[in-house]
Amino acid sequence: MPIDLTTLEPAKRLLFKIPLQPLQGSRFQPTGFPSLGAATFQTNRGTTSLLVESTQSMANHLEMTVWDVDKNDVKEDFKELSHVRVNRNKQFWTDTILEPHRLNSPYLLAGKNKPFFNKLKEEFGVIETGPIDRNKLAKALLKYDINSLLHGVFLEKLSGRLRVARALSAFIEADDVQIVSSGGVKNDYVDSSHGFGEAKDGFGNVPFARDEYTAKSISLYVNLDLSQIRGYRLESGVERLLILLALYKLRALVEGGIRLRTACDLCKVSKQNIKATQPEGWVLPKLDDLKEDVKISISTCKDKMTVEEVEFNNKFKKGKAQNDAESGETDQSGDDAEQDS
Repeated sequence: MPIDLTTLEPAKRLLFKIPLQPLQGSRFQPTGFPSLGAATFQTNRGTTSLLVESTQSMANHLEMTVWDVDKNDVKEDFKELSHVRVNRNKQFWTDTILEPHRLNSPYLLAGKNKPFFNKLKEEFGVIETGPIDRNKLAKALLKYDINSLLHGVFLEKLSGRLRVARALSAFIEADDVQIVSSGGVKNDYVDSSHGFGEAKDGFGNVPFARDEYTAKSISLYVNLDLSQIRGYRLESGVERLLILLALYKLRALVEGGIRLRTACDLCKVSKQNIKATQPEGWVLPKLDDLKEDVKISISTCKDKMTVEEVEFNNKFKKGKAQNDAESGETDQSGDDAEQDS
C-alpha cells in the first residue's frame, strides 16, 4: 500500500529530533573548524552544548544515501533520478551528487567552450534582469539535478540571483558536554631524535594532545520545509517524489549508522518508531516502504528528468600551493582540526 502523505498537507514543516549515542563507549569527536576548533556554546539553561555536525556537512551525508561508491553512480534503485556526470578523457571524474555546490560546480560550468553553461542559460531564459520565474527555475533543476531542489543551490556562475535554499536540512548537537582530554605520540622506530629531519616533515617522535567529548544527550535535528517544496509549483507527482526522497534519505542515514569520523560513530538510541516533533507524533515510514514508493514515484516522473554527461577537458594549471611546495615554501599556520565540507 502506498505511503499516505495526506496527513502532512496542513503542515508547513516536518521536524524531527532523533536521540543518538556513540556506537561504542561514551566519547565522540565533534567537527572542527580551522583556527576555531570545536564549536561549543552556552545555552539559555546555563549548560555547555556542542555542534557535533554542521548543516552543510549533514547535507553531504544525506546526499550520499543514494550514491553507490563502488560503482561511482547512483544506486540501482534510483538510476533515473536526474543528475549530471562529469567525465575527463571519457573516464568518470565527478557528479553533481558529489559536488559541494551541485549544479554550480566549476567542472560543469567552466569547461572548454562552456557547453553545459550555455545549455543552462538557455534553459533558464532571461536571468540578468526582470523578475525570476521560480517555477521555470524549479523545472530546470528538476530536469538536471533533483537534489538541488532538496539540498539547495546557488548558481552564482550563471547569475547571483539564482539560488534555492535547502528544503531538507539537518544538524547534530550535543547538550551538557564535558571535555575528555587525552593524547598520544607518533613514534619513529628508526630514529626518535629528529636526527634525519624536523617533526613537520614526519621525522622523530611527535607527542600530540587530543580533545574528545562526552554528553548528557546527542540529538539529530531534521527540518523538511514542506512549504518550500509546494512553493516550487510543480505537479503533485513531483511534489510527492521530493517528499518521499527526503524521507528516504533521512531513514537511510539513520538506519545505516552515522559514522562521521573515526572517533565519531553514532547510532539512534531507541529501536522504537521515529516520530516527528511537528506534526507531533507523525511516524517516519520504514526504509523498505520508502524505497519502494520512491521507485514508483521516479517511474511516474522520469519524463521530467534526465541524466546528463559532460566532458571536462580543461588543462591542469599548477596552483599556488603546489608551486610553493615545489619551491620549498611551506605554510606554518596549519590547523589539525577537521574542516567542514
